[in-house]
Amino acid sequence: MSALVINDDIVHYEVLGRGPGILFIHGWLGSWRYWVPIMQAISTKYRTYAIDLWGFGDSGKKPANYSIDSQVELIMKFMDHLGVAKLAFVGHGWGGAVALRFATQHPELVARLMTINMPLNGASIKPRFATSNVSALLDWLVGKVPGSDELFSETNKLDPVVIQTSLEYMNQTDLTADLNQTNAPTLLVHGEKDEAIVPPSEEGFNGFKPNLHQIMFEGGRHFPMLDDPPKFHRLLADFLETKDLTALELKDEWKRRMR
Repeated sequence: MSALVINDDIVHYEVLGRGPGILFIHGWLGSWRYWVPIMQAISTKYRTYAIDLWGFGDSGKKPANYSIDSQVELIMKFMDHLGVAKLAFVGHGWGGAVALRFATQHPELVARLMTINMPLNGASIKPRFATSNVSALLDWLVGKVPGSDELFSETNKLDPVVIQTSLEYMNQTDLTADLNQTNAPTLLVHGEKDEAIVPPSEEGFNGFKPNLHQIMFEGGRHFPMLDDPPKFHRLLADFLETKDLTALELKDEWKRRMR
């Protein structure tokens, strides 16, 4: 286990591979651990980092650190401590919101950004999410898929207050303006069958910069990286290498696997 001290508290992270850097940021459930398969798959070409945000996994659990600004500061100090100048970011759910806010505040440190099932505001989060306990959320959004046992185990480590704090923040804000301020190539991925987050309509992106693209992950739910790892790996690899995000699509051969 790798750890460092930030603001007098422990921050847990893991690193794998060599090459250009990528930081994976988990969502509301689980921890850094559900990124392991994708980290292993791309570690021959990329140096992959995964971190436990405040309140999750093996990182510190002081409620004073649970705001989005504190999570952004955590990422900033993490990069500074490791001497990392620039990274690609992949954020899931709440981790996507943190990554997006980081990209607007520190654009010089973000090479590109992928968000996965990220809500833009409280209205895009289904009411059931806010009224369910952690166990019920896991049964609803994950169920039994490969890797779900580890996800359930890691989720037991989180402080439920961090979920409450983040939901309160989302109810008071709208990240649409953040999207319009990003300079890095940005891809929004939404699981076609995600029951927790309502994706923004395509009409809502009229007038946005050409560096912003949205794609629906066919057959994917809230954790598309667990639902179909090979398809997710291929999409991420294409995202990291392409110069034109609008050319990204779920290839026909991927779709055939889902039928």
